[in-house]
Amino acid sequence: MLLIHLFIYLGIIAAGVSGALVGIKKELDLFGVVCLCIATSLGGGIVRDILIGNLPPAAFVDAKYFFVSLTSGLFTWIFYQKIKRMNHLVISDAIGLGVFTAVGSNTAMSLFSDNYFLILSMGLITGIGGGVLRDIFSKEIPYVFKKEVYAIASIVGALSFILIHGTVSNTFAMYVCLLVTFLIRIIAVIYKINFPIYREKTDLPSNL
Repeated sequence: MLLIHLFIYLGIIAAGVSGALVGIKKELDLFGVVCLCIATSLGGGIVRDILIGNLPPAAFVDAKYFFVSLTSGLFTWIFYQKIKRMNHLVISDAIGLGVFTAVGSNTAMSLFSDNYFLILSMGLITGIGGGVLRDIFSKEIPYVFKKEVYAIASIVGALSFILIHGTVSNTFAMYVCLLVTFLIRIIAVIYKINFPIYREKTDLPSNL
């Protein structure tokens, strides 16, 4: 499980940086940037724990997750000019999506092992929840709703966890979930695989 914990921290950092970058771009003050950072990195897990009655949420019980997120937000604030020049944090973001999906699925499985729909839903909510909160708080249409193959990667990853759970160890099932989610997300980015967008045809001017 050591590697999983390392990936969890990487996921928190990647999500936190993305939240802080949005906050700075929206010209929030330092407090606002830090709040958006924490909401992005820990929000999905908090929503998951509230929904399944795992109270208080793990993010409040174990303070180290909060401090890792806080540090990533402050780091982004201080080194913003250097960080914003980085093209994308696609790799770490994809790892974060995979880790959060695996952790969410495993948490739900430990409490509701016979409710597969709930397990899949909690994996998805943990994976994408923070990003959705980030976009809502910053008054943007959530990124996950805009053609990108993002939520589907999380769903397939959670499904892979459910399918092999019980035949292998929990840890191995989480690794598979992480890997499946990560690969789908990366392949979609590399090959520019997106969902279609419905565009209404505009009427031509009547004088043409």
